[in-house]
Amino acid sequence: MPFYDLYCPACDKEHNIRATMAEKATRQIPCPECGSTELETLYNAAPAYIKSAAQVPCPSSSTCGNAGCRHAS
Repeated sequence: MPFYDLYCPACDKEHNIRATMAEKATRQIPCPECGSTELETLYNAAPAYIKSAAQVPCPSSSTCGNAGCRHAS
């Protein structure tokens, strides 16, 4: 069963709830705080990880001898 990020407008709380897809589609998931079944789906952006230039080793490290050199960008 998947987890859903849901918001309850009745008690103004956000919850991460494990439920079946059928329960979510038919609004059978009760709020853990107040019991309301009028939960709304929250859509959150996935975190993005970007490798910075400082983490990329120098392609000329054998000649310059510095593994963290940034001269060959």
